[in-house]
Amino acid sequence: MTDPVFDARIAAIDASVDTGMHAPEVVAATVKLLAELAGAGPALEFGIGTGRIAVPLHDSGVAVTGIDLSPHMVAKMRERPGSEDIDVVIGDIATTKVGGTFSLVFAIWNTFINLMTQEEQVSCFHNAAEHLRPGGYFVTDTMYPLPDLRRLPPGESVHAFSIEVDAVGFDQFDFLDQHITSHHYWTKADRLEHWASPCRYVWPSELDLMARIAGLKLVDRWAGWNREPLTGESSAVISVWRKPG
Repeated sequence: MTDPVFDARIAAIDASVDTGMHAPEVVAATVKLLAELAGAGPALEFGIGTGRIAVPLHDSGVAVTGIDLSPHMVAKMRERPGSEDIDVVIGDIATTKVGGTFSLVFAIWNTFINLMTQEEQVSCFHNAAEHLRPGGYFVTDTMYPLPDLRRLPPGESVHAFSIEVDAVGFDQFDFLDQHITSHHYWTKADRLEHWASPCRYVWPSELDLMARIAGLKLVDRWAGWNREPLTGESSAVISVWRKPG
């Protein structure tokens, strides 16, 4: 099984981006908070991708293992110095198992909502719980859909989030199944490129119910990696659950 969305073309772009959630200061804050939760480690990343977080987290002293569905993303990670010490298994984060138990499992930067059904998302919580040692933490970082949904006029299901001279981006909403497909169009060498990235958005209350089903308990929730408080205007939800014991 391979990832049909995050192919070699997207892996190359992802590895080169240094803005938004990929900005150095955001990466540093993310690594700092995850290292605090991991303690002595080890940590397991669901959706390790190009290693933007896994490699600096490993460099900070926390042993990291990863799971990812895209061999193209992992190949880009292997170009990062220090990644040779990180074990990665190619597979689905909802079901793939690795050896050992962990003090921290994390699925961040919308990785969790790349799972397109509620059943897969519940399975991911179970998978995280099974990999955690007692007292360990599961962390997700997902979009908070409310601000985007509020921008839609009555009867509309499409919202443009970027309009540039050489690039256009818009989100297409399916309210029944809680799906959003982000469409990206841009020009490269006089050729029009297109990438569609689907996800299934979730509400914080739904996340907590999934966690409860998997035997995990919510301990913290923020709007950002510097522990900003969550409000109705927040664009992201960072949640931390703990496995009892």
